[in-house]
Amino acid sequence: MMIVTLEEVKNWLRVDFSDDDTLITTLINAAEEYLKNATGITFDATNYLAKIFCMTLIADWYENRELIGKASDQVRPILQSILAQLTYAYGGETT
Repeated sequence: MMIVTLEEVKNWLRVDFSDDDTLITTLINAAEEYLKNATGITFDATNYLAKIFCMTLIADWYENRELIGKASDQVRPILQSILAQLTYAYGGETT
């Protein structure tokens, strides 16, 4: 089960066109895989903190597509905090 849907992410990004649907879908898959790899936990759409993490990470990637430079040098502190909470709050459980 996906954590976030294409429709949710497009609303979050305020994207009202379909030209970037393939890119956004790729970013959704990458964000969910990133979260699973970072925590060892498989989350689903019922975990709202995981949803916010994914949507914020996707927005960062969508808005800052370059791989070098100041914008992409650091993970946002809020993302680090949410990731730590998700990792330690669920301790390897599937949720």
